Amino acid sequence: MRPPQGLRNLSISRRMFLQAAGGTAASLSFGSHRWLGSLALAGPAGLVKRPPVVRTAFVYPPTKDLDKVGYYSWPGSTFDAEGRQRQYMARLEGFERSLGMRIIAGRDHLDKEDEVTRFINEVKADPPDGLLLVPFKKGHWPHVTRIVEETGIPTVILASLGILLVGHVRQMYRQSGVYMINSLDNLDAVEQGMRMIRAASWMKQSCILNIARTGSGETTVPHLGTRVRRVTNAGFIEEFQRTGPTAEVKAAAAAYKNNATKVIQPSDDDILDAARACVALKRVVKEAKVDAVMMDCLPGLQHPHRHVPPCMGFMDLRDEGIPAGCESDLDATLTMMLLQYLFDKPGFQHNPTVETERNHYFCAHCTSASRMRGVDAAPEPYMLMNHAEAGWGCVPRVLFTPGQKVTIAKYLSVRSDENKPQMLVYSGELVGCPPVPQTGGCRTNAETTINELEHVADLKGHHLVMVYGDYAKGLRTFCQLQGVEAVV
Repeated sequence: MRPPQGLRNLSISRRMFLQAAGGTAASLSFGSHRWLGSLALAGPAGLVKRPPVVRTAFVYPPTKDLDKVGYYSWPGSTFDAEGRQRQYMARLEGFERSLGMRIIAGRDHLDKEDEVTRFINEVKADPPDGLLLVPFKKGHWPHVTRIVEETGIPTVILASLGILLVGHVRQMYRQSGVYMINSLDNLDAVEQGMRMIRAASWMKQSCILNIARTGSGETTVPHLGTRVRRVTNAGFIEEFQRTGPTAEVKAAAAAYKNNATKVIQPSDDDILDAARACVALKRVVKEAKVDAVMMDCLPGLQHPHRHVPPCMGFMDLRDEGIPAGCESDLDATLTMMLLQYLFDKPGFQHNPTVETERNHYFCAHCTSASRMRGVDAAPEPYMLMNHAEAGWGCVPRVLFTPGQKVTIAKYLSVRSDENKPQMLVYSGELVGCPPVPQTGGCRTNAETTINELEHVADLKGHHLVMVYGDYAKGLRTFCQLQGVEAVV
């Protein structure tokens, strides 16, 4: 059974798969309620992550007890609950290996109230990252709702068709903190839920380096738990200034020039300086031991020049799966991290505007990932130009492919009216990259449709992030599961 469009292809890259598979094969969590063994600290590019943990419970009475009663109700007398549990657990074991997670499921199942109470107490005493609840009996639905209400932990619920009535499904389908799946043996959808729990766990374990004009210290993003380490840009400026034309720098410069479809304004010296900035930036990120970086980059481009535009380095980092946020925009950087962790797709942070006559969205910035289909996929072509607003340096004009389905989003961590975060979620189709010139704005641009809005000028937000693929439904499901309000 294929999951719905928007939840498909939440894949991990070959690099991430090898990290995960290499560590989980030796020691699985099934068959024990204890977190046994040591799984590899699998994770994306950046800091090594501990494996996210999910507790699983199958909820139903033993078939032998139903035989004594002589009446089954839904799912009916021909439903083999114990056999179906074994089938499901075999798939869940595969998820442990492929996703680098601990999915803890005992061989027993929950039937009586005291068993449910014991499970709830165990979860509260040692909270996992998420729960997976699988009811195999309509009459045991109150056990499921009780676990959800009393634990308060993000929960994926899988009920196969013919077990619940629509009223049961409706009770949890829009419930914050829950991903409710009522579908025929749809373990593919369960896998997507596991990826969502994994992404949230990775966000809690991640750290962003903020290269700012002033100040230092470390803060934690509310709700997501991501750490942000703030340092002054003096360290990057010094690293850039002392990075000379080494073999590594020359190789990067040659790759930029040779891989470009066209070089418009930049000289060879401009390209070499862009490579110096990239090498320096990568060194700073590596030494800081972080998962992502963002920079208050524009002041350094003004007179007197402190450093060249870091845009080529931002392209390279994103192509390697490391989010790099322009202008120290925290929410844009968090959005790129979420999209990377959920869908393994680098993002295009951009300034938004609209084409009013065609009712299209127009977005542009002076850097983007080129590997928009994923870090292991072939890159999009690019030209080399100078920075649009500064008028000097070397930046990429990435040429996106028309016809691509796209998702455009922005996580909003701070709101004045309430504490609950929001995420702007839009979807559409990429119709082209208007030429530069005649258009103004930044060097890399995209023109897209927007499915959710009758008038595209009603689109909200600044520095939104575009990724290839129709992931709007998947993002909204992630938001519901993690207590984020999805809006347009």
